[in-house]
Amino acid sequence: MLLGLIGKANVGKSTFFTASTDNIVNIANYPFTTLNPNIGICHVRTKCVCKEFGVMDNPVHSICVDGIRFIPVQIIDVAGLVPGAHQGKGLGNKFLDDARQADALIHVIDISGSTDSEGKPLAPGAGDPLQDLRFVEEEFDLWLVSIIKRDWDDIRGLDSSGLNTNQILKKRLSGLGVTDPVIEKVLNKLNLVNKKIRSWTEQELFDFCQNIRKIVKPVVIAANKADVFTSQNYLDKIMEKFSHVIPCASELEVLLRKAVKNGFIHYLPGDNSFEIKENVQLSEKQKHALEIVSDFIKKHGSTGVQNTLNVACFDLLKKIVVYPVEDETKLSDKKGNILPEAYLLNEDSTAKDLAHVIHDELGKGFLFAIDVRTKRRLGADHRLKDNDVIKIVSATSRK
Repeated sequence: MLLGLIGKANVGKSTFFTASTDNIVNIANYPFTTLNPNIGICHVRTKCVCKEFGVMDNPVHSICVDGIRFIPVQIIDVAGLVPGAHQGKGLGNKFLDDARQADALIHVIDISGSTDSEGKPLAPGAGDPLQDLRFVEEEFDLWLVSIIKRDWDDIRGLDSSGLNTNQILKKRLSGLGVTDPVIEKVLNKLNLVNKKIRSWTEQELFDFCQNIRKIVKPVVIAANKADVFTSQNYLDKIMEKFSHVIPCASELEVLLRKAVKNGFIHYLPGDNSFEIKENVQLSEKQKHALEIVSDFIKKHGSTGVQNTLNVACFDLLKKIVVYPVEDETKLSDKKGNILPEAYLLNEDSTAKDLAHVIHDELGKGFLFAIDVRTKRRLGADHRLKDNDVIKIVSATSRK
């Protein structure tokens, strides 16, 4: 799973990236911060099943702290966007290519209104976050339009070749992972199923691309700089017009993670509070900074960074968490690691899908699965649920 971090310049996008990838728990066995200059590993947070089963787990590729499981996902800091990006202005082509790879998008905006459309600083409240949201979405939609209209005469030719509209559009949009059911759904919604593409109006083409984008690139809005005094008015307006809007202060999250690393506080990403450790001596400046963070968390429930990642994963992409084990009595793998893995799967995943995710050989030789809680045998088509603990029985062993 890959999350794409988008937004114009100077909205705090890089700070959000830092806050979400700068881990406060040491992790072994895999690179966990920056994979290259703009790709890193962040974590989504969920309640682990270890306490339900009364075991002390030792995950291999994820982290469990006090019954909270942090599961790694990739995040890409997409190139900043400027007006005209769909025409290649600024880093428009790189932006759109990076965003194409993402499963869901986190749109970081300056909710305080402190930047103009190009990211240049303004007095707080002088900018328009609503316009920023519209401009980024429109650039993305116009880029999709340009993809379909590229070599427009060829498209018109295909329109007369006997291929149906769905087949033509799938050919043109295959690089974006747009599937037949998605295309069919949008065509039906817009009453374009039986209308030849050569007869589409410009508005119909734009509407088609806009609806495709909303499905294949769902967006959560990180309303950043929500700690600035001008933010509340804009925040209220945007929450009225858009779903999945998270008040966010990524600088405050960075501050908390630094305080943890310095041994000043107890805090896990996504907590609704933090605790200053006993016998820690803080300067007045440090105390004041932590008071600001505390006030923000009391008002909004968290700094918003972890919540944004979770919304992207669980609300937008509808992922569930499944724990595979090889020994159903000890809840372990062959090496004795207890609850070693936590996989993020699509909500319609089956037991056989899980086997293939673990290893293709397990999937090829799939016989049945076992629900560890109920001890019941599960067939290949059994749909998994969130927090299932599953043993796969296969005719072929994992290599």
